[in-house]
Amino acid sequence: MATTQTLPQVDQSHKTALEPISTPERLLFGPGPSNADPKVLQALARSPIGHLDPLYIELMAEVQELLRYTWQTDNRLTLPMSGTGSAAMEATLANTIEPGDTVLVGVKGYFGNRLAEMAGRYRANVQLIEKPWGEAFSLPEIEAALIEHRPAILALVHAETSTGVCQPMDGIGDLCRKHNCLLVLDTVTSLGAVPVLLDTWKVDLSYSCSQKGLSCPPGLSPFTMGPRAEEKLAARNSKVPNWYLDVSLLNQYWGSDRVYHHTAPVNMNFGMREALRLLAEEGLEKAWDRHRSNAEVFWAGLERLGLVLHVPEHLRLPTLTTVRIPDGLDGNAFRLYLLNDHGIEIGGGLGSLAGKIWRIGLMGYNSTPENVERLLNLFEAELPRFRENVSFAA
Repeated sequence: MATTQTLPQVDQSHKTALEPISTPERLLFGPGPSNADPKVLQALARSPIGHLDPLYIELMAEVQELLRYTWQTDNRLTLPMSGTGSAAMEATLANTIEPGDTVLVGVKGYFGNRLAEMAGRYRANVQLIEKPWGEAFSLPEIEAALIEHRPAILALVHAETSTGVCQPMDGIGDLCRKHNCLLVLDTVTSLGAVPVLLDTWKVDLSYSCSQKGLSCPPGLSPFTMGPRAEEKLAARNSKVPNWYLDVSLLNQYWGSDRVYHHTAPVNMNFGMREALRLLAEEGLEKAWDRHRSNAEVFWAGLERLGLVLHVPEHLRLPTLTTVRIPDGLDGNAFRLYLLNDHGIEIGGGLGSLAGKIWRIGLMGYNSTPENVERLLNLFEAELPRFRENVSFAA
């Protein structure tokens, strides 16, 4: 005889009746995310398949090979981490630092400080080499610091999102080989949009994100590890202290064995494959040239309007322009006005540049002549009203 199960009474206090989600159309010209390519959004909307499905495993290999092309590397261990860019940032350090290792971090902006914070949590002996926010390191400065601190790892930001500075890389990898340390490079705001040549530059580990130059929503973080870094990982005296980001385990899933590690975000990898496919279809050289030419038109237009750019031209990122907020102008009020009245997002400053600059991104799908013209027209038409201290409601 069947018995009737008595269900527990449900607490209704947090139940909320909501309409289906509705979001406004935004043009994302801040430091990231940028707008995703519509074809990438279509790929994301496909019906999911299992993360051990043979078709998905084939897709994984395609993503890895396209990432190698985008980074210009032959690194065997190249994969998209499940997580945003900071996950892959942490993975580079978690896998290579052992307690007591000296890690030298080049700090010329906000994200150099984040690298230093992460390295300290893995009990590294963290040493800093610093430059003002808006400058880059020279080879003599880097070599002097390598001689002084004798680090196991040098960590640098190629494209500093907080300042708009692109760190010149020629010769730095050679110095790291000369002084027997690994080179970690942040390419979050450069990959896919600015020349990145990992093998030529002799970079040992690098990481990026999905939502900037690759024109995909946030959620995945490309990661790559070269042979010298693999050797250090294999020689560890202790397990990698972060299980989820342990590349020796992840490689069993992304490598030929395809051993289950975690449930991968299948649809995000659909989007990543489509984003990388589109980039390869355009060609890296054309993508780099598109970003550079659009940025140069944008810089010239801003300067014609009397605005001052924060970074010298030879160090500027084509993906992210930092503009000094004119004296006496409420920069945050102008940003809110653009967002609320025009649906356009630009970013404010971080750290020591908070309240001093705007950060304006033209990345991936958003880097077009039409968007450059749209931004310049808005600045020309609307900024004079703010120079007159006109305030607008948030």
